[in-house]
Amino acid sequence: MALEKIDIETLDPKRTIVVATGNAHKLTEIEAILSQVLPDVRFVALGQLGDFEDPEENGTTFVENAIIKAEAAVAATGLSAIADDSGLVVDALNGEPGVYSARYAGTHGDDEANNAKLLDKMQEVADADRTARFMSVVALIDAAGCVLTGTGACEGMIAREGRGRFGFGYDPLFLPTDTPGKTMAELTPEEKNAISHRFHALEDLSAQLTTAGGAQAQEC
Repeated sequence: MALEKIDIETLDPKRTIVVATGNAHKLTEIEAILSQVLPDVRFVALGQLGDFEDPEENGTTFVENAIIKAEAAVAATGLSAIADDSGLVVDALNGEPGVYSARYAGTHGDDEANNAKLLDKMQEVADADRTARFMSVVALIDAAGCVLTGTGACEGMIAREGRGRFGFGYDPLFLPTDTPGKTMAELTPEEKNAISHRFHALEDLSAQLTTAGGAQAQEC
């Protein structure tokens, strides 16, 4: 689904939040949840406003990388922005691949190589010890620099072989606790969105936005 281009000059700065993505599905997911608590806000994707260089994600945590991406979107547009960072955390591997999930095997976005490396490192790990979780952090930063973050997780196990044709990344190897016997890649997009780590992170952020504007969580 292609995103329409938008002239930034037509946007109301006080009622616009830029989502640091060019992905229409991510924009829709974020808008569906946050519009319930921010009904007067228009959500637009960064990719709709122009071509912007991706910031260097050199943080050591999901929180740091989410903030880096949101700050870059604010700097590029002058508007409030929201960004997310997520990845897979495997207990038996001391938290790997973590913030390096997308480039675990060396090349960013090489899902096949990343999955192969994960399976190789997990060969000797017993079934009971293959616990893992997808983690997500969403960061909302306004034009004044105030920061609010939400965190979410999807608990599960690492399978011994990939299954399923939906999803991407590590989805074929991840068995969510909430859907016994099915990998994340065997779930429909609707089923996945209902239990996903990003969904829970957005729910966390949404709950904070309903309490005094999230004042307790802001860093100004």
